Amino acid sequence: MADENTSLQLVTFQLGDELYGVDIMDVKEIVKTQVVRPIPNAPFYVEGIINLRGEVVPIINLHKRFYIKKMAVSDSDIEDDGGFIILDIEGNKIGIIIDRIARVIPVDTDEIKPPPQMVTGIGTEYIQGVVRQDNSYLIILHTRKLFSSKELQKILDSDE
Repeated sequence: MADENTSLQLVTFQLGDELYGVDIMDVKEIVKTQVVRPIPNAPFYVEGIINLRGEVVPIINLHKRFYIKKMAVSDSDIEDDGGFIILDIEGNKIGIIIDRIARVIPVDTDEIKPPPQMVTGIGTEYIQGVVRQDNSYLIILHTRKLFSSKELQKILDSDE
């Protein structure tokens, strides 16, 4: 059923020093950074919630979740390109904080390699694969595995 030359459309973004990508089919939208309201008793990696056109969306800090340093910002970076990628995970909207949005790129599925045992502190269970890009790698996150069902329930319960 699968074509031999199938490709994925990936939304790519910077998180720390690495380039990551998520399947465009899992992305609802990309929004500029806005005020995040903290919520008590939320998991340590949950920054809080935002009101997105009347809908409450929990915001996850993947820097904290995966112990990634934030991207170094130089004086020449006048404009803040950071923001949130709003993902659809099991029918729920969840935002992740990004340092910088990159672009949407097509990737041939045969170019995707299995992840090495440990990539920049992120366990392989969260990674769908790795693609060689020029002098570095693009790490493809497996959005449906970013949170266990128990964690997802805790995140969603904490925003009520």
